[in-house]
Amino acid sequence: MPSFEAKDPNFRERVAASFQRQAVMHTLGIEVARLEPGEIELTMPYARPFTQQHGFVHAGIITTALDSACGYAAFSLMPADAEVLTVEFKTNLLAAAKGERFVFRGRVIKPGRTLTICDASAFAVGASSERLIATMTGTLMAVFDRAGVSG
Repeated sequence: MPSFEAKDPNFRERVAASFQRQAVMHTLGIEVARLEPGEIELTMPYARPFTQQHGFVHAGIITTALDSACGYAAFSLMPADAEVLTVEFKTNLLAAAKGERFVFRGRVIKPGRTLTICDASAFAVGASSERLIATMTGTLMAVFDRAGVSG
């Protein structure tokens, strides 16, 4: 896996500040567990209000977390004056989202000046196991000086 260097030496603070502004992350109980240039790990506890009719965490919730994992992995490599928006993503749901907690690992595959390609994996964590439940490939865009999109 390639190793990347952040363009902004204060990328950790910038990512943390942006993440704190995401109300949906607070609502879902998602937290940043690890952050490196081009990589992030998010965690989320199981919560019944976010389940579908069978008691599994809803695919929309899993997709939301994967999107943020891709977004912040990409954002960590962007210049200090950039913001990030998702352009597109594809999710593969591989297994039922059943676990005590969930881990979402995002990483940059190919950084670019405007577009960055990322992938992310979601894992359901139990007492003694971690099981891959979903993957995402996403394209993220660096945004500069756009009205309504600012830190």
